[in-house]
Amino acid sequence: MELRHLRYFVVLAEELHFGRAARRLAISQPPLSVAIRQLEESVGAQLFERSSKAVRLTSAGQALQASALSLLQAAQEAATEARQVAQGSAGRLRIGFVGSMLYRGLPQALVRFQAAHPAVRVTLTELNSAEQMAELLHDRLDIGFAHTHRVPAELDCRLLVSEPFVACLPAGHPLARKRRLAVASLQGQSFVLFSRNASPDYHARILSICADAGFYPEVRLEVRHWLAVVSLVSQGMGVALVPDAMRHCALPGAVFRPLEDSGKQSEAYGVWHAATRNVLVVQLLDELERFVGARQAP
Repeated sequence: MELRHLRYFVVLAEELHFGRAARRLAISQPPLSVAIRQLEESVGAQLFERSSKAVRLTSAGQALQASALSLLQAAQEAATEARQVAQGSAGRLRIGFVGSMLYRGLPQALVRFQAAHPAVRVTLTELNSAEQMAELLHDRLDIGFAHTHRVPAELDCRLLVSEPFVACLPAGHPLARKRRLAVASLQGQSFVLFSRNASPDYHARILSICADAGFYPEVRLEVRHWLAVVSLVSQGMGVALVPDAMRHCALPGAVFRPLEDSGKQSEAYGVWHAATRNVLVVQLLDELERFVGARQAP
């Protein structure tokens, strides 16, 4: 059974006249007659009663008419959806993200993206960088936002954010009275540190900043999320070095101070499967890049 045969059948069922149906279909009458016979053979039932004076639907034809209309409508909707997905105006986008992206423009970029793509279904899952790589490789994510550019060969990445680290201190800490801090001034303080398992790159980068200042941090607590780092600092559990974007989390009890002597940057990358044909991935990356660029412009 071909969709073409069903379309011919529906037009003939409406016209109940081979000549008029053929004209609507922009074909000659013999191919229409052949197509209807082929459809009847495929169904295994006579669909029309034909005479020299009239064409009528049989009971089998009446039963097929409603189903044929539904099938043709479903086929049209499927074609429309496929075309919209190919154009990037519909489909789905499964996003993984590290928590710091909540303060680096991801929510704002998603608002703009959804306004431009109202038919796209978006799902968000907070995962650390390593978890995102695994989900991308198993096709359970379309795009991730991670802390590292060291990705498997099957994945591509794009730098989206590069910003300085800042010191995060309890509001009542003596060093909080200073406008800027030397990293060395944190020597001997208890640190709240981003877990090595959650993000080896960030863990190593923070240790490196301290090492460049001549000391190894006294790690009191290790956690898996940046918001947890700031929350613990705000409650007097230690000090931390965090991405500048975390200043926007607005947790009471935590203050942030620029560092005088660290050139190391906190970076965030968009990561996706190199073989993807999902145009929504590039569109979201471009939207986020535009937002970040506009926010950082002088």
